[in-house]
Amino acid sequence: MGSNVLRKGLLICALMLVLVLAGCGAKSSGSIQEGKVNVVTTFYPIYEFAKEIGGEDINAINLLPVGVEPHDWTPRSQDIVNTSKAQLFLYNGAGLEGWVPNFLKGLDNASEVQAVEVSQGVDYIMTDEAEQDEHTDGDSLHTDPHTWVSPKSALIMAENIKNSLLKVDPEHKEAYEERYNTLAERLKKLDQTFEEELGKIPNKEIVVSHEAFSYLSRDYGLTQHAIMGLSPDAEPRSQDIVDLTNLVKAKGIRYIFFEELVSDKLAKTLASEAGVSTLVLNPVEGLTKDQEKAKDNYFTLMEKNLQNLIQALQ
Repeated sequence: MGSNVLRKGLLICALMLVLVLAGCGAKSSGSIQEGKVNVVTTFYPIYEFAKEIGGEDINAINLLPVGVEPHDWTPRSQDIVNTSKAQLFLYNGAGLEGWVPNFLKGLDNASEVQAVEVSQGVDYIMTDEAEQDEHTDGDSLHTDPHTWVSPKSALIMAENIKNSLLKVDPEHKEAYEERYNTLAERLKKLDQTFEEELGKIPNKEIVVSHEAFSYLSRDYGLTQHAIMGLSPDAEPRSQDIVDLTNLVKAKGIRYIFFEELVSDKLAKTLASEAGVSTLVLNPVEGLTKDQEKAKDNYFTLMEKNLQNLIQALQ
């Protein structure tokens, strides 16, 4: 038994060291507050929905700092400490946060935090590309993790967050239910607006910088062509650029979409080659510092997405 304890201790120490080295730099959004239901979230959309539903009854801590893209981010040792003291740890799942299994192993043995995968229940889209896993067989299928980009999936995620709060804090059930209902109505209205506005437009094909819009495309009748794959760091082949350039010209596509948290170099290169313009299509993975300052949120960013889609597809 002593050797098992020693091995576990060494594993945790090694994990802590890796996280310290990988996460030195930008910090998460807050710290543990005594007397509150502390909810730790992995990235922006989950954080926003948790705050909307939890209101004054929770203290929400978002691990992903402002201005940071989540696909290749790893947590710091302090994030492990905070999460060990929290009541809830909310993560997207579906392969987005590859660090979560080791992170959970590193939590304090005495921690009672409940870990919840909030995308459970979404009708997942499968792809033949792994998220950030260069050693995986390219012929096997993997889950596309970008669930929240569709309001339809976001509604399922919001309900999962609400249910997780009810489980750890039933005392505030009525308040959680009321705030969830308000959020759900906003998501349903956003969903209806996307359906109505995109349904009017005959053109349905979009070219995007990275493959983050499969759920949005499926739910609102679009066809997505991506320069890069599920990870925005993936490098396309030169032939891929040639093929996309030909597609853009053949289909009469007028805009190439890029996003603010990753380099727009490839999108602008393709646009230049094809003689078209660029527009933003935001996967809402996080806020830039300017967006935070402007008090943007999931809804304002998605509404801007819809307006840009209408402009590009008309």
